[in-house]
Amino acid sequence: MKRWIKRILLNSFWGFLAAIWIVIGLFYYQGFRPAGDNTQAQTFEVLPGMTLKQVAKKLQQQGLIRNSDAFQAIAYIQKKQKQIMTGEFSLSPSMLPPAILSLITSGKTVLHPITIPEGYRTSEIAALLHSQGLVDRENFINETRNGSLIQSLGITATNLEGYLFPETYHFSKYTLEKMIVKKMVTTFKEQVFTPQTLKNVKESSLSLHEIITLASLIEKETSLDSERKLISSVFHNRLRKNMRLQTDPTVIYALKNFDGNIRKRDLKIDSPYNTYKYKGLPPGPIANPGIKSIAAAMSPKPSNYLYFVSRQDGSHQFSSTLVEHNLAVQKYQLRRVRSRR
Repeated sequence: MKRWIKRILLNSFWGFLAAIWIVIGLFYYQGFRPAGDNTQAQTFEVLPGMTLKQVAKKLQQQGLIRNSDAFQAIAYIQKKQKQIMTGEFSLSPSMLPPAILSLITSGKTVLHPITIPEGYRTSEIAALLHSQGLVDRENFINETRNGSLIQSLGITATNLEGYLFPETYHFSKYTLEKMIVKKMVTTFKEQVFTPQTLKNVKESSLSLHEIITLASLIEKETSLDSERKLISSVFHNRLRKNMRLQTDPTVIYALKNFDGNIRKRDLKIDSPYNTYKYKGLPPGPIANPGIKSIAAAMSPKPSNYLYFVSRQDGSHQFSSTLVEHNLAVQKYQLRRVRSRR
């Protein structure tokens, strides 16, 4: 009887041991082998609020792992069940599940390149980022007006127009709007707050905010590097003579609904940004200038020019007197209008 019991117990033990090995084998097969041989990367997106179970199921559905339960078990064994990051990740079926787990808990998300052109307004930057699915437009604009954020960044202004540096950035999806704003301002400071620039600002009659404001006017008036310092010279000369700057881009900035044409009545709009109505610089930048326009604002080319008019080919005709300017307007503007009729 005892032998029989021992035999049953021994058989049960070996059966239990065999079952354990089978489970271990299945766990290894499901959890430590790739889902396939395909090395082509695909984007896997972890949405905000997703649980480990939901992520594991989605990985299995996309053919990136063999078994969601095995994947969850690995996460618990490695104590990473609460470390799944939100965002997009580049994964392939040939990756081992532990490697996939390591990647989606590392924060190494897919980065999207986005180029902010020189001269873009804050609203245009917000629209561009929104079109790429990187921000909520209104949230981004609100962050550029966030007083506590502006103060923490060391910028003396009521909003960050002018301080969002034009550059090619790489942002991941679900990056907070505040972090994107901070990155753009940090880049501005890295590019502008150099020892030489700060020295130039100190020696200038304008404050840093006024220089950035002037640079934004230059940026909106010309895209030619050869003209930036001449445009700057006109504005500096006018400021010295207490003349109105009379630059169209400031009027456009003041208009709520600009349709592409400036009318005579627009030049009379009552706004501190209307440089046809008010003397001096507007209260702040009207766009986000690049480093060349900022340099031009600080170092204008010496001249007696007080006027400039578009030649309709991207360049400008500069004049020292109103008589010269009126002749240039007639040559490059009025004749062109008449020729269209």
